[in-house]
Amino acid sequence: MSKYVMVDTVSMFRMRYVVEVPDDVGEDLYFMDGTRSFPCTPEEYAKDTVTCEDAKEFTQEHLDEVIVSTREVTLEEAVAQYRKDEPTLGAAWSDDLIIKNAITPIGHSEREKMKQEESLWEENNERMDIIGQNGNDGLHYDEVLDTKP
Repeated sequence: MSKYVMVDTVSMFRMRYVVEVPDDVGEDLYFMDGTRSFPCTPEEYAKDTVTCEDAKEFTQEHLDEVIVSTREVTLEEAVAQYRKDEPTLGAAWSDDLIIKNAITPIGHSEREKMKQEESLWEENNERMDIIGQNGNDGLHYDEVLDTKP
């Protein structure tokens, strides 16, 4: 019988944001009730925007993935953990579908899978380029003879 090991990791990314800052940031502002705002620097304004998750991602770079724990589990424990971690799919998928799509079988290579998928993308793009060169106006078709009497 196969053994299963659950590996927990933390993945780290360097995220970068560029935030446009209003001209009046850093100035003392007075509210209608006479109280004064606390001025902040443009950097503080940008940090608050990012912290509040109101900023668009500019770029990102994956830095590392660190293994934080491993433990042997049964197949049933793995499926139960999947259902806990992914409640939407876990409720919709059968045990067999979870096992097929989420558990790495012996001999599986994610790199090989990605190479195959990239190859299919290239093949499909070449096919679409051939179709696309004809355009969408129909001018590339020969004139069709009207066979109606």
